[in-house]
Amino acid sequence: MAELGVNDHHQNELINYMRFARSNRALRLKTIDSCFQDLKSSRLVEDTFTVDEVSEMFDGLQVVVHGEVESELINTAHTNVLLLRQLFSQAEKFYLKLQSDISELENRELLEQVAEFEKAEFTSSSKKAHQEPNRPKLAPLNEGGVSELLNKEIARLQEENNKLKTRLRTIETQVTGTLDEKCKLEKALKDLQKTQSDQKEIATLENTVETLKCDFKKTLDNTTVTQKNLEDNLAATKQDLLKVQEQLTIAEKELEKKFQQTAAYRNMKEMLTKKNEQIKEIRKRLLKYEPDE
Repeated sequence: MAELGVNDHHQNELINYMRFARSNRALRLKTIDSCFQDLKSSRLVEDTFTVDEVSEMFDGLQVVVHGEVESELINTAHTNVLLLRQLFSQAEKFYLKLQSDISELENRELLEQVAEFEKAEFTSSSKKAHQEPNRPKLAPLNEGGVSELLNKEIARLQEENNKLKTRLRTIETQVTGTLDEKCKLEKALKDLQKTQSDQKEIATLENTVETLKCDFKKTLDNTTVTQKNLEDNLAATKQDLLKVQEQLTIAEKELEKKFQQTAAYRNMKEMLTKKNEQIKEIRKRLLKYEPDE
């Protein structure tokens, strides 16, 4: 690994970018120097100047320098974006995703390390002249060892992807079979539960029927006993009734006998006999006056 922690190929790329940046920086510095030189040659032609004139010259110089520096900073930022875009585009061709840590751009230790590297790299013109012919150029990514390694990695990933797809299809088949088996088991379970439910209902109905039979038998037995009791009671009542009727007949006879033996009965009987004889006598008389037609 080289001084900046990257391999020689990438370090040479960094050196090329530093050379490009140094060239642009030197060009901008010359532009700023020319601004001052133009001010000297165009405005400083007299021996004395007033405060307002000096202030006016500095204000004009400030505007020019400010514009040049701002233009250089903007151009540098845009240049860095284009460089990052190249790196990202190359990475995306191989399905890679690069990440950057912006906070490291303000790391003073790393910035000093880059400054020392730049100073050591560009201070000696003889060293540059010696290294320039031997510095390898950036090879396309489709050539060389890096491309071969990336192609191998892509082939390995594709093979692994194919294995995962095959495994996924196998798992999907197993899952489909498992789901079908689950559906069958659920259907069988529902049928079993329904059968058990029907059996429970049948058992409940059988128990209800058995209970009704027992109740009916008990009721029938109770009814038979009750009917027998009623029949017995009816027979006893009939016997009692016969006895009462017999006793009543005897009592009536005795009462009539006793009544006939009384004086009132005899007098009433004599009166009835006399009345009957009078009625017969009257009828005979009527027959004499009203003969039959």
